[in-house]
Amino acid sequence: VQLVESGGGLVQAAGSLRLSCAASGSIFNINAMGWYRQAPGNQRELVATITSGSTTNYADSVKGRFTISRDNAKNTVYLQMNNLKPEDTAVYYCNGDMGYPPYRTIYWGQGTQVTVSS
Repeated sequence: VQLVESGGGLVQAAGSLRLSCAASGSIFNINAMGWYRQAPGNQRELVATITSGSTTNYADSVKGRFTISRDNAKNTVYLQMNNLKPEDTAVYYCNGDMGYPPYRTIYWGQGTQVTVSS
């Protein structure tokens, strides 16, 4: 299974970006997908997740500004980021929880850089 992110870049504060993550390969079941981010010197942190039943969860720092969604037919998850702030600058990683027990596995994408200028 491969996760490929796209959509990162440089944007001014208060601007918007939309990240995409497409999963490919031998996908039998997707339990949940999500986005995490890591800024220089910081640990990787959860941004948002969405389950197969479309239940969403957000970090407090992005609630009301970011929206996670998924297209099950395309095995793709999106992160719409509005009203971006300089503190949102980080490498954003796509995460996929896939498969049935005992083969349930967590996959990661390679990351995409998001830079927000003030």
